Amino acid sequence: MLSPNGKLHRRALVAAVLEGRGDMAVIAGLGAPAWDITAVGDTALNLPLWGGMGGAAMIGLGLALAQPERRVLVITGDGEMLMGVGSLATISVQGPKNLSILVCDNEHYGETGMQETATGHGVDLVAMARGAGIKHTMFVTKPDEVAGLRAAIHAGAGPFFAVAKIDAETLPLVLPPREGVILQSRMREAILGPAANLE
Repeated sequence: MLSPNGKLHRRALVAAVLEGRGDMAVIAGLGAPAWDITAVGDTALNLPLWGGMGGAAMIGLGLALAQPERRVLVITGDGEMLMGVGSLATISVQGPKNLSILVCDNEHYGETGMQETATGHGVDLVAMARGAGIKHTMFVTKPDEVAGLRAAIHAGAGPFFAVAKIDAETLPLVLPPREGVILQSRMREAILGPAANLE
């Protein structure tokens, strides 16, 4: 699971975290996280975002509040999380036990030319989450920590926030099967039933 530079491979990490997910709903931030959850396996309970950078955590919060009995996982990148970092305060105040957020941090904006993000210069997203009041957090850098990360995500004792340092590798794109509107409708129907999209 480690690359030659000593960081975690992101697709291996995502696959490990999603193993045995059951009816967990997964929101993936713009770019690599969307390709990664699709590479692991497409399902109607995946919502890979095609746009709206900075909104993944808040979409996850909305879904977690609307479906309190369903575990919701947001997988996003450091650039996307930095853009929406204010969401951590709202998530803390709302306190959904069924929401987990995993930031796959490669310290770069992968979709716009691999410019460095602030996390490569010492900005600590876990510390920011704790400062917002999120008590359950984790910082992952080693393969032997991934099992604990998966367990925390699957436990449903959130809100839970984790950062995993990953390799800034460029991987083949595995594009979601349809555009965002169809993927959203597909998830809505999977959660609420066939009549949901007729309302």
